Amino acid sequence: MAITHPTYIFLKPLLVEVPFAMAAISSLSLFFKLKFSLILISCVIGVTSAQLSSKFYDKSCPKALTTIRKEVERAVRNESRMGASLLRLHFHDCFVQGCDASVLLDDTANFTGEKNSFPNANSLRGFEVIDNIKSKLEGMCKGVVSCADILAVAARDAVVALGGQKWEVQVGRRDSTTASLDEANSDLPAPFLDLSGLITAFAKKNFTTQELVTLSGGHTIGLVRCRFFRARIYNESNIDPTFAQQMQALCPFEGGDDNLSPFDSTTPFKFDNAFYKNLVQLKGVVHSDQQLFTNNGSGPTNDQVNRYSRNMGNFKKDFADAMFKMSMLTPLTGSNGQIRQNCRLVNPPSTTVS
Repeated sequence: MAITHPTYIFLKPLLVEVPFAMAAISSLSLFFKLKFSLILISCVIGVTSAQLSSKFYDKSCPKALTTIRKEVERAVRNESRMGASLLRLHFHDCFVQGCDASVLLDDTANFTGEKNSFPNANSLRGFEVIDNIKSKLEGMCKGVVSCADILAVAARDAVVALGGQKWEVQVGRRDSTTASLDEANSDLPAPFLDLSGLITAFAKKNFTTQELVTLSGGHTIGLVRCRFFRARIYNESNIDPTFAQQMQALCPFEGGDDNLSPFDSTTPFKFDNAFYKNLVQLKGVVHSDQQLFTNNGSGPTNDQVNRYSRNMGNFKKDFADAMFKMSMLTPLTGSNGQIRQNCRLVNPPSTTVS
């Protein structure tokens, strides 16, 4: 049986004002305003649901999703690390301006992108894989498949290629013509954040604390540079002493900033629940990850980490659901944005691609 996911719509709250002088008719006024608001919300949900669909390309580019999957599988076979890189690209895209492929835009003489923000510079990778997929799709159906959709589908297929659970990706997104270096610097959660900072960062994107813990499980795959975990392995007490010594051999107190370590030292290229098992053993690599589980047993997210460490199926299902929700963060649809010819550049004004 196919799994049906809810459609997540993020709307600004509708404000209803009732003047004190009209108290006698306030109830009636409020009734009609609320009724109108419900009709308006229903219309918005209907329009958005129609514009994003798992079947969006069935007629316009029927082999699009198969092509993305095959290219992702090939890339992951060539380099297992690429699975985590493609997942991270999608995450860093959606947390800045929504899932609109803004993260792919290169800097130009008169345009500043997000690639040189603190969380992204010399860190994000996988751009060539996206370029290759885009090139193949343009050869099949020119000007049809957006870069934002490629990112969303590639992230799903990368997780599945490494053993994760599949989720439905609704497509029909369009690509942004803007980017935000400031938002990339401010809205992407840093590896140095405490739990309260993580909760705030994810809540800003309408994620619960439970979903924060779930999405952090993406660190069951991938690598991280020494500069992002040095302070933890030399200064923190919420860490297994033997593990700290092992990590210090990889990441010296001075130098070696770009030395790489797996987030999950147990099975770094397999999408499983070892990440949470490591946290329970105080073997989280970066500070922000270990914040999800404290050794005094009183952490507000300890129970969820324990549960995932014991039940991999539960984690994988929750992760698929949370990723579906993330993929729906303020997508551009309809006449908003464009379908980029080149994922790295905004279409020139003379282009006929809509």
